[in-house]
Amino acid sequence: MSVLKSALLASAAAFIAAGAAHAADLPVNKAVPVEYVRVCGAYGAGFFYIPGTDTCLRIGGRARFEGGYQPSYTRQSGTNSGDTSGYQGRLRINLDARTQTAYGTLRAFVRLDAGARTGYSGVGTSGTQQRIGQAFPGLGIDQFGRDQQYVNVDKAFIQFAGLTAGRASSFFDFYAHDFEFAGATLGSDVFSTNLLAYTATFGNGLSATLSIEDPVFRRTPIFSPTNNPAGVTVNASVANFAQSNSPAPVFIGYTNGIPTRYSQVDVIQRERMPDFVGVLRVDQAWGTAQLSAAAHELNVGDVANGAGTGTGSNVSIPHTNSVYGWAVQGGLKISTPFIAPGDSLYLQGAYGNGAQMYTGYCAYTGCYTQSTQTIQGQKFNQYFADATLNPFTGQLETSTSFTTTISYLHYWTPEWRSAFFGSYGEQSFSNGARLAQGAIFSLENPNGTNAFGSNAVGVPGTRFYQLSQALRDTYQFVAGGSIIWSPVKDVDIGVEAFYTQIGLKSGRAIDLDKSPTAYSNISGINNGTFAVATATKDSISQVRFRVQRDF
Repeated sequence: MSVLKSALLASAAAFIAAGAAHAADLPVNKAVPVEYVRVCGAYGAGFFYIPGTDTCLRIGGRARFEGGYQPSYTRQSGTNSGDTSGYQGRLRINLDARTQTAYGTLRAFVRLDAGARTGYSGVGTSGTQQRIGQAFPGLGIDQFGRDQQYVNVDKAFIQFAGLTAGRASSFFDFYAHDFEFAGATLGSDVFSTNLLAYTATFGNGLSATLSIEDPVFRRTPIFSPTNNPAGVTVNASVANFAQSNSPAPVFIGYTNGIPTRYSQVDVIQRERMPDFVGVLRVDQAWGTAQLSAAAHELNVGDVANGAGTGTGSNVSIPHTNSVYGWAVQGGLKISTPFIAPGDSLYLQGAYGNGAQMYTGYCAYTGCYTQSTQTIQGQKFNQYFADATLNPFTGQLETSTSFTTTISYLHYWTPEWRSAFFGSYGEQSFSNGARLAQGAIFSLENPNGTNAFGSNAVGVPGTRFYQLSQALRDTYQFVAGGSIIWSPVKDVDIGVEAFYTQIGLKSGRAIDLDKSPTAYSNISGINNGTFAVATATKDSISQVRFRVQRDF
C-alpha cells in the first residue's frame, strides 16, 4: 500500500511540474494598475491628488435661493416699475489647484457664478451686472426688466512666488460687504476685475502689494446732458444696444465776448492707461488693518465738429487733457472673541477725487451709469459722474466722494449669528459745474425746450435750474441687520433687512413721482403756470430671505 501511495504522489508531482513548465511558455495577461485617489493634506481639508500628478485639487461650490420684498410707490403708465417681490436661484463652482515647487506654492483658482433672477431691481434684475455684460435680460413683454440670466467668470487667477495674475477681486477692497446679503452699505466691492499684482511679505503679518488693474471695472461716466440714464436703448425687434456716443457740449464761438456757438465732445472713455493700486496690510491675531491707494485715468475724445452750431467767430478749443483721479481707503478689522467666539468688527472709510467707484458711493443705487432709480417711484435721481467737461475751457473737472462704513458680526450661539451694519457717504461736484452746464443749456435750448430729459440742468437763475436734479450734491445713509441660523455646517438660513435714505445736501428737487411730466414743462415751471411738487430726500426699506449651502 505504501509503495502504491508513493507512486501516485510521484506521478502527480511530475504532472504539475510539466504543466508549470508548459504554462511558463504561454503569454500572461497582467491586471492594469489602479490609480487610487489619494488625500492631499498639505493645504487643508478637501484636497486630493489629481491621479498621475503631484497637483492637489479641491472642488467646491454653492447653491442658493433668495427672495425679497421692497415697496413700490408707483405703477405709472409707460414705466417698467411696480414690482414688490423678486426671487433668484444661484450656483457657484470652485476649483482650487495647488502644486508645491522650489519657489513655493503654485496655485490656480477658478470660480464660475451663474443664476436666474426675477422681479424688482433689488433682488431680481441687476442693472450693474447687465451694464458690464454679465447678465442677459428676457425680452418678453412680461419678462423684460423682470427676468435675467446671470453668468460671470468671477475668478480665474494664478498665484506664484508673490505674483497674482488673472481675474480676481480688486486689491484695493477691504470690507467688501463681508457680513451682508445685498451689499447695501457704501464701500468698494469690485469682486471681479483683470489684474497683475505682486505682493511682498515682510514677516509679522506685514505685506505690501502693487497691482495694475483693468480700468473698465472702475469707470463712472463723465457727465453728458444727452447720456441715456438707463444705459441702453431698446431695439424694436429683439436686441438691446448700448449707446456708442455720449456728447458733452463745449463753446467754440463768441460774439462780443458772449458764447454763441457750440460743438460736442464724446465723453465715452477709451481703454488707455490701467489703474495703479498700492496696498499696505498687516494681519495678526487681533485682526487686520489695511491702507489702500489708487490712481485712475479719465479721458475723452476731441471736439466733434469744428463748425459747430450757432453764430459768432470760432475760437481754438484746446485738446481735452486726460486727468488722473485718485482714492485712498483705510480699513480695520478687529476680532472680539472676548464678546463671543467668532465675533468681529469692521471699520472702513474712503475718499476719492474723480474716482467714485473706489469709494463705493454707488454700491446700493447701482454703478456704471450716470443716474439711476433703484427706489421704484423715486422722487429724484442721484448723479454718479467722475467728472464734468467745462464748456468754457473744454477741460475735465473732477467730482469728490467719501464713504464710511461700520459692520459687526456677533454669534449668539455657535448656530445663531447676526450682523449689524451702517454707512454714510456723499458726492459733490466741482464749484461752478452746474452753472457752466446751465450756461450752455440756454444756448442749446433757445426756445425753452428740453431735449435732455431728466439730465437737463436748466438756465441759471430760473426756478427750473434751482429744482433740476442734474449734478446736485447728494448724500446716502444705510442701516440694517440680519439673523442667520446654521443648523449644520455650511448651511445658512437667514433674513436681512435694511433701510436706505438718499437726499440733497442743499436745496430742493422736482419730485418725479408726483410731477412725472415736469421735465417737459420747463417754461411752465419758470413762469409759474405749472405747479410742481418738490422733495429733499427719499427712502426705502428692503427685506431678504436666503437659504444657502456651501460645499
